[in-house]
Amino acid sequence: MAYTSLYRRYRPRRFAEMRGQEHVVAALQNAVAGERVLHAYLLSGPRGTGKTTAARILAKALNCTQPEAGEPCCACASCEAVDAGTSFDLHELDAASNNKVDDMRELLAKVALGTPGRTKVYLLDEVHMLTSGAENALLKTLEEPPDHVVFVLATTEPHKVVETIRSRSQHLELNLLPAEQLEALARDVVADAGLDVDEAGISHAVRSGRGSARDTLSALDRVVAGGVTDDDSTTDALLAALAAGDAGAALGALAAGITRGREPRVTGEALLAALREAFLVSMGVPATQLAEADRVRAEAFAEQVTPAVITRSLEALGSALVAMRRSPDPRVDLEVALVRLTAGAATGSNAVPATAQGADDASGTIAALTRRIERLESTLESALKSTGGLPPETSAPPPGSASPAPPAPPGRPAQPGPPAPPAAPSPPPRPASRSASGPAAEGRARLAEASPSAPPPPPPTDEPALVAAPAVASVGGGSVPPLEELAEAWAGDLLEQMSRKGRARFSAGRFIAVEDGTAVMGLPNEPHRKRCEDLRGELEAVLADRFQTTLSVRLVVDDGSPDAMPTGGTTVTPETRAPQADDEVDLSALVDANAAEGSAVERLTEAFPGAALVEPD
Repeated sequence: MAYTSLYRRYRPRRFAEMRGQEHVVAALQNAVAGERVLHAYLLSGPRGTGKTTAARILAKALNCTQPEAGEPCCACASCEAVDAGTSFDLHELDAASNNKVDDMRELLAKVALGTPGRTKVYLLDEVHMLTSGAENALLKTLEEPPDHVVFVLATTEPHKVVETIRSRSQHLELNLLPAEQLEALARDVVADAGLDVDEAGISHAVRSGRGSARDTLSALDRVVAGGVTDDDSTTDALLAALAAGDAGAALGALAAGITRGREPRVTGEALLAALREAFLVSMGVPATQLAEADRVRAEAFAEQVTPAVITRSLEALGSALVAMRRSPDPRVDLEVALVRLTAGAATGSNAVPATAQGADDASGTIAALTRRIERLESTLESALKSTGGLPPETSAPPPGSASPAPPAPPGRPAQPGPPAPPAAPSPPPRPASRSASGPAAEGRARLAEASPSAPPPPPPTDEPALVAAPAVASVGGGSVPPLEELAEAWAGDLLEQMSRKGRARFSAGRFIAVEDGTAVMGLPNEPHRKRCEDLRGELEAVLADRFQTTLSVRLVVDDGSPDAMPTGGTTVTPETRAPQADDEVDLSALVDANAAEGSAVERLTEAFPGAALVEPD
């Protein structure tokens, strides 16, 4: 009698004999026992997990003459015919080779014919290989077959099966078996068949099976035949070279594997599988489908390198395997990938682990980003100091904030507005006929010296401007700090207590005076002062928290003149500045101004071509 392979001899004949597919067994067995069998089932899963076996057991159970709780008896003529492959109730069709429209039409032409048993079962293996025309031809019959017909579709790639077929069938997924169940299966087969296999042979069969029962029994057949040599150590040597960052050792291990007859692509796939196992172990995924030796190897490699190194290795090897398909010499692509993964990690004779290399790369990237942020902050700070702040915001100032009033038109008295910063008292007004170069000449000189960004000064008027009295904040809970203490605190850590936005805006400011419980802060220019008005409340809160007193703040433009600088630590107020003595004027030496030259308003209009005089309402 011809020898029968182990996976055929020990194929399960009953639902109870199937290992690791309890959810599929329960669904099919309960359907048979309760007479709720559907017209179509879709069984998917990796190779060797029992898709065809489950379909055959279902066919036996549906046509068995003495079924027991959904299980076939395996002793009647119908069950024996299914086991022998001679049953007229089970029709198996390989859709990979019979995938044309004509093949499907021939099958469907026989669907309505009767059979000796109660149910005719059609098993279409690798159904995802059907052409589009064959799938369309199958749809109508698959949806509404005759009452005595059941379709069982099997595939290893369910995502390639069209949605119209999947929606017409009940989808059951079979999974790979854990290493413990494969080891138990191998031991049971060895004991029942009386095979002479040691522990090393069983371990090799389980490792070669990788979750597939059929592959495990096929490997066990190879062990019995004596066709198994010592385990190839190429993958272990490559993993050790990657962990040590030794390019020479990696290339040597690859050459040794090729010398023993392993193709470069086979070696690359084996290394890729080992890296994947190590990555899953490093991520904490239970390695239930790995043999003990593979689990130990994956854990050892995961302890030597970081997950980032493993991920980079997986990407490089995956790209190399894709490039090897069209390469004239696939070995070169694999060697280049190994050199890229290990080069640069060795320094002289001392090997630097790949983990150190990955850590250095990460720390170098963080350091580079930190330096870049510091340069940007330094540039921004320099720009704020040199230009006097960012451009003014378009949003309206908050209630209570001061905003400068526009200059009054010529001949119109100035309207009262927010408190203005203290300025040195001007000399008393002089007669209009004091000098021929009086107001007009002085206005022209100021216009010539004014920068383009500065607004023109208002024309002089004979009417005195109304000056609002400085605001006096109520003080409570403590004494008002002197200017020296306020400036010292500002130069210390007072600015650092503000928010990031506040530090950026007030970094160019300084306290120049303390007047009646109000701290006066000078800022470089008017646009900067407007932007800082939005955060004046935050500055007052920081001052109140430091000095335990209510201290209001007034923001002014600090032009750097000596009048704005505090002298000797004394509070600078208009009352403490010394009045300037008026010059002695000889009235007899004065001459009248030239009437032909026009007034100061006419001079201003001539200085700005296109300007028009707006009469007040």
